[in-house]
Amino acid sequence: MEKLSSISVFAPATVANVTCGFDVLGFAIDAPGDTLELTLTETGEVRITEITGDEGKLPLAVEKNTAGVAVLEYLKHLGIKQGVDIRLHKQMPLGSGLGSSAASAVGAAFAINELMGAPLERKDLLPFALEGERAACGFAHADNAAAALMGGFVLVRSYEPLDVVNITVPEDLYVTVIHPDVEVPTKQMRKLLKEQVPLKDAVTQWGNVGGLIAGLMSSDYALIGRSMEDVIVEPLRSTLIPGFQEVRKAAMVAGALGFGISGSGPSQFTFSQGPETAQKVAEAMETIIKSLGFTYQVYVSKVNMQGPTVLAAEAQQQSTV
Repeated sequence: MEKLSSISVFAPATVANVTCGFDVLGFAIDAPGDTLELTLTETGEVRITEITGDEGKLPLAVEKNTAGVAVLEYLKHLGIKQGVDIRLHKQMPLGSGLGSSAASAVGAAFAINELMGAPLERKDLLPFALEGERAACGFAHADNAAAALMGGFVLVRSYEPLDVVNITVPEDLYVTVIHPDVEVPTKQMRKLLKEQVPLKDAVTQWGNVGGLIAGLMSSDYALIGRSMEDVIVEPLRSTLIPGFQEVRKAAMVAGALGFGISGSGPSQFTFSQGPETAQKVAEAMETIIKSLGFTYQVYVSKVNMQGPTVLAAEAQQQSTV
C-alpha cells in the first residue's frame, strides 16, 4: 500500500435524537455533508489553512476547531509528530441540526487515519471525533458523530463506557429533511430542557425507543410510525421553530410514517416508505415553508450506510538515487 501525502474526504450530515431517542439515536444521510482536504507537511505543525462555506464564523485556530482538535487528538494518541495542513469546506448550514460539527470532526479523524496508513479501525476513531465535538459545542455527544463515522443508524447504548450499536434499517425506508433558514442556537435549545421528567412521560418515551428500534429491525413500517413520538423534548423545542405544527401536519397528510426535529433544529425530518412518498412529503413540507416566507434546503435519501468516503488521494513521491 502506497503511503499517501494528501487526501480529500466527504463526511455526511446526520439526524440525531430521531424523535424519542434524545442523545442516544442517530443516523447518517447522503447529503449534505462536509469535504475536507488534508496534506502532510514537513512543518511539524497541524494548521487549518482554509475554511470555506462558513461565512467566516469558524475559528482557524486548530485547538478551537472541531476538525483541528480531532487531528491533534489522533496524533497525540499515536505519539506521532507530523505536520498536517487542513482545508475545510462546509457544505451545510451551521447550527442546522444536521450534525455540522460532527461531520467536520469525523471527516478529519477519518482522513488523518487514512494518511497514516489506517492503523486504527474506523470505530476506534470515535473518541477523537468526540473531542472535536466537545471543542465545538461544549458537549461530547456521540449520536451525530457515531452515525457520521459508522454510517447507518446507531444507538449509543452507553457513554461510560462508550458503547455504540448499529441498528439495521428496512430496505425501503427513506428520509426527507427540510432545513428552513432560521437560526436556532443549540445552546438556547439546551436551556429549554428540564432536569427531571415525570415517570409517566419517561415510561412512554422508553416504550417508543424500544418500539422504534424493533420496527426498524423487523421492517415493520407501521410500528416505526407509531413509535415516532417524543413527549419530553420536542414539546419544548418545537415552540422555537416557526411553522413546526403546520409542517408536521402537511408531512403526515402526504404519507410520512413519522415526523420530528433533527437534532436541536431547526431542521425537521420524516421517515417514509418508498422514494415516491418521500418526495411527496418533501413537496408538502416545501409548500408550508414557502408560505411562511423562509428560504430553505430540502434533501431526500435513504439512510447513508457508508459514512465518510475518500474522494481523492495522492501518493507520496518516491525519491530515486
